[in-house]
Amino acid sequence: MLNEIKGLLENYDAKPLTYQKHFAVLIPLIKIKDELHLLFEVRSKNISQPGETSFPGGKVERGETYEEAAVRETMEELSLSRDSIRILGEMDYIVNERVIIRSFVGELKNISLEEIQFNEEVEEVYTVPVSYFLTHDPIYYEAHVKLEHEEDFPFDRIPGGKKYNWKQEKHAVPFYTFNNRTIWGFTANFTNRFIQLIKEHKIKIFSENK
Repeated sequence: MLNEIKGLLENYDAKPLTYQKHFAVLIPLIKIKDELHLLFEVRSKNISQPGETSFPGGKVERGETYEEAAVRETMEELSLSRDSIRILGEMDYIVNERVIIRSFVGELKNISLEEIQFNEEVEEVYTVPVSYFLTHDPIYYEAHVKLEHEEDFPFDRIPGGKKYNWKQEKHAVPFYTFNNRTIWGFTANFTNRFIQLIKEHKIKIFSENK
């Protein structure tokens, strides 16, 4: 029996026990007057979370990789050709009990900001110089997650019953402000991590772009 279990697990593809939706985003870099900028979208009223700032991206479709999803979503949302997107590499990703979001850094090339014709999912696009984030850290605010139970939850079957010491979650949520625009949540997380990597590796963005 144990050998059969061993054989079962030898080639088993381990996966999370909880169901998570899979998403991918592109962190787009675009040159404006020889300076490197990050491009952001404002979500339109036609989709969820209208009015929020985000990066291009969306759900990974069956049969495609995370990178392919990030590129496809960017092409659709910004009406770009594949040749206009150069993937520079994958960055860190976000995972929780609900979602996995993988991020890719890419260059928008051979196109100006004014030439971008976004689709109905996007209200507008705007850019922020990378240099701004190098000198402005996000401000973090704490959010507490409260655990609530259904009325028929079987408290009598767990030690301590209703007095059981449930772990209370809290999240540090980052916020940036630029020209009266707010960048927060996962988008701010990805932005901050990208800037951290630039700082850690001492990449001189000005010398590379002049």
